[in-house]
Amino acid sequence: MMKFEGHTDFTHEAPSCTGILITNLGTPDAPTPAAVRRYLAEFLSDPRVVEMPRWLWMLALHGIILRIRPARAAKSYQSVWDEKGSPLLYISEELAAGLKQACQGFAGSVRVELAMRYGQPSIEAGLQALKQAGARRVLLLPLYPQYSATTTATTFDAVSKVLQKWRWIPELRMINHYHDHPAYISALADSIRACWQAHEQPDKLLFSFHGLPKKYLLKGDPYFCECQTTARLVAENLRLEADKWSISFQSRFGREEWLQPYTDHTLQQWGEQGIQHVQVVCPGFSVDCLETLEEIAVENRDIFLAAGGTQYSYIPALNAEDGHIAMLMELIKQHTAGWPDTDSSLQAESASDLQDRRQRAVKIGAVK
Repeated sequence: MMKFEGHTDFTHEAPSCTGILITNLGTPDAPTPAAVRRYLAEFLSDPRVVEMPRWLWMLALHGIILRIRPARAAKSYQSVWDEKGSPLLYISEELAAGLKQACQGFAGSVRVELAMRYGQPSIEAGLQALKQAGARRVLLLPLYPQYSATTTATTFDAVSKVLQKWRWIPELRMINHYHDHPAYISALADSIRACWQAHEQPDKLLFSFHGLPKKYLLKGDPYFCECQTTARLVAENLRLEADKWSISFQSRFGREEWLQPYTDHTLQQWGEQGIQHVQVVCPGFSVDCLETLEEIAVENRDIFLAAGGTQYSYIPALNAEDGHIAMLMELIKQHTAGWPDTDSSLQAESASDLQDRRQRAVKIGAVK
């Protein structure tokens, strides 16, 4: 039987607030085989991530993959882990802290929490923190500019699973994507221009996005199309000619066909064709992580240089830079319009309003 949580901490004079739940994919707790195994077991068990018959996939996952892959992946995580820990986690924390500070400019009470879809801090912990703060309105902001069922939709699944146990659920809104938002496109273009000032403009600019099995596209996932839109809009903002940029997909896994062209194959071909100077940007990653810092900045750099290229640069993700925070604040303001804590045309509850509510409730028999 499903257990519903009570709201025993509720009092009629308690102020409410608006909650912003920032979410990212997640990371192991440590760069060790055991921690990576726990993380991969949760991540790869998600039916949104791997669409195969459950019995067959679970057999392969627990019988083969989780016996082999964690040790190898742990070495990769060790190469990007630093004194602060996992870059994906601590940069996400820095980004959330920047948003908390920016949200202080709202007239009402706004609480920002960070959660990871897999690993810690969990989505359940983030929602619980917002509940304890009195959040009666919650905006979900997954840090995935391009929508996919494997990222954005599974975040909603996790939130829904938690809220199914709550008796009093908050008003809920969710930012599904922002792949073509003008502020996002401008922030990306500005970061690329900054790289050009430091390293000169390359012969080719490569937009590398995380890959998906091609069958997901054929089943209707819009991710591929939204990646194409992002790259095209940024190229237009930069006024790049068609032969100066391209798009590719990285991080494929297994033997089935994934979205193409593949990043490693593209860089191999460019090096063999005599292209000397390449820069790579990964617009689908809001903060840097294993896939950008190790796969793109190191592995694919080696592939390009070994194939004949001479100059290669990875353009960092937007991370916790001021431009990224400002861009996300535009999204937050847009998607919380009409809520009293974030809309200057509306007035949040005052202390006297709360006392009046308390007195009315007592008159009709309330005990809190």
